[in-house]
Amino acid sequence: MDSETRYTLTVFLNAVVPLLKPLVAAKPKLARGFKGREGVVQISARVADGEGTNITGKGERRATHLEVVDGELRVHLGEHPAPNLEIEFPSAEKLNAFFKGSLNLPKIHGAAANPGLLIATVKALLAMSSLLSSKEPPKEQADRDLLTKLMFYLLTTGISQLNKAGHPQVRDLTEPSPDRVYAFSVDGRPDLGAYFRIKAGKSKAFRGEYTRSAPFFTMRFDSVDSALGTLLQTDDMLEAASSGRLTMAGSPEYGAELGALMMTVAGYAQ
Repeated sequence: MDSETRYTLTVFLNAVVPLLKPLVAAKPKLARGFKGREGVVQISARVADGEGTNITGKGERRATHLEVVDGELRVHLGEHPAPNLEIEFPSAEKLNAFFKGSLNLPKIHGAAANPGLLIATVKALLAMSSLLSSKEPPKEQADRDLLTKLMFYLLTTGISQLNKAGHPQVRDLTEPSPDRVYAFSVDGRPDLGAYFRIKAGKSKAFRGEYTRSAPFFTMRFDSVDSALGTLLQTDDMLEAASSGRLTMAGSPEYGAELGALMMTVAGYAQ
């Protein structure tokens, strides 16, 4: 597959699908669909020879799977050898198009034996798609909080995963870097924060507020509404910074680099 298809697939499988865990935990209606259920749900795409794993013997593929234990979702990157339920796309292009809103229908294996698990998973995927595709802030405050959290998670994980995939723009930041932390935060809401850490080409994303010391660079918002203004691109970033709605704690040039990486991840995820 070409590099842009591969990077898009990386963002969807390794950064977007894992958002199902915090989404379901925050939505009681979705959580009830998984309550009491056990099993492994896998989302996968077939890829060309030599570009994926080959655990099952059924051909090369890329995958992320969700382990459901007494209704709780646990996310694992990579392929499971024997999932109870699998949502499989015939190619990376088909999976990417589906997550971007196309009606490409996947093959579903194990649906007859796990109808409840399938229904719960599909509802969660639709809810996530609806929330992440928002053009304006949601009406309910709880949904605005959740969208901010999910987008912070998406950006930090997406940047880290693109680095692991060898994306040149991200590698330009990480390869020469000493140990540094880049963070996103909202004043007074440590529960919404996220950050990623880089050092000599390596990277890792984390959820929550970085508390060991001051991060190397922080994009800090004065409120959830200010955060969503920037994240949804309904607010001018420079004007938000000049008015104090957005504070960039760190060297301005790193703010520009982080902003460019945010746009890169968003471009793959939209």
